[in-house]
Amino acid sequence: MTHRSVSLSALLVAGALALPGLAFADDPAMTKDGMLVDHNHMTLYTFDKDASGKSMCNDQCATNWPPLKVQGDHKNMGHWQVIKRDDGMMQWAYKGKPLYTFAGDKSAGDKTGDGKGDVWHVAKP
Repeated sequence: MTHRSVSLSALLVAGALALPGLAFADDPAMTKDGMLVDHNHMTLYTFDKDASGKSMCNDQCATNWPPLKVQGDHKNMGHWQVIKRDDGMMQWAYKGKPLYTFAGDKSAGDKTGDGKGDVWHVAKP
């Protein structure tokens, strides 16, 4: 085996090890402490009144419960779906459930929206 083929093998192994990290960076959210959080570590929620793949939270509701926006040109991947809201904005859904943050949560890890009105729940993977 030549020095060149050893270097190429090492490069391929390093690239393969980096792939899981790259795939993770593309996910719209992550799991922390058994719940879904956005990339700022803010808790994500689901809304019982949403239909599968359809957000029913608009206007003032969307001000209080900001939708998890799709940044850039993304497509469905695994359990993650891109849905179009009534206002035309694209939003992430997980297993068909649109995802939101809560304006009342002030710090990463806050879950003050859980159980609000008996219709808002912490999103879990």
